Amino acid sequence: MGQYSKVLADAAVLGPRYALRLCKDIPASSFGSLATPGGITIDSNHPAFVIGHLNLYPVRVLDFLKVPSEQIALPESYQPLFSKDAKCVDDREGKIYPNKDELLAYFERSYQVALESLRQADDSLLIMDNPVDSPMKHLLPTLGSLIGFYLGGHVMSHSGQISAWRRMQLLPPA
Repeated sequence: MGQYSKVLADAAVLGPRYALRLCKDIPASSFGSLATPGGITIDSNHPAFVIGHLNLYPVRVLDFLKVPSEQIALPESYQPLFSKDAKCVDDREGKIYPNKDELLAYFERSYQVALESLRQADDSLLIMDNPVDSPMKHLLPTLGSLIGFYLGGHVMSHSGQISAWRRMQLLPPA
C-alpha cells in the first residue's frame, strides 16, 4: 500500500460521483438518444454511449495493477459498442445499447473496485513506465499518470459531454 496510490484514488473518486449525479434524473427512455434541441438532432455523444465508453477502463486499471478482474468482467458486447473508434448512434428505441440501469450499475461497481484496488496498490507499480504505446505516452509517462488519467481526467472530460447533452435536452444542471 502506498501513499501516492491513496492520493490518486482520493482525487479520482470525484469523476465517477459526478457522472452518476449527471445521469440520475435522465429518463431511461432518452438515455441512448441523441440530443434534439429545437427539434434539430445534434451528432454528439449521448449518456448511454459515454457511460458505456467509460465502462471499458476500470478493468484495464485492474489489469495494470495486476489485480484479478473477474469480479468486474466486461460484457463482451461493450468493447465493439463503446471503443474509442466506435461511433455513437441514436438509439431512441433502445435496441442498440444496454439500458440505463445495466450501464450505470456496471459503471458504479467497476469504478468502486478500481478505486479500491488503486488505494491498495504499491507505489512501486505507479512509477513504472506507461505500458500503453500511444501518442499520449509522452504526456503520461508512468503507469500512475496513466491510471490517474483513466480514473480522473478521462471520466471528467466525458462527463462534460453528458452535461452538454443535458443542457441541449433542457435538463437543469446536476
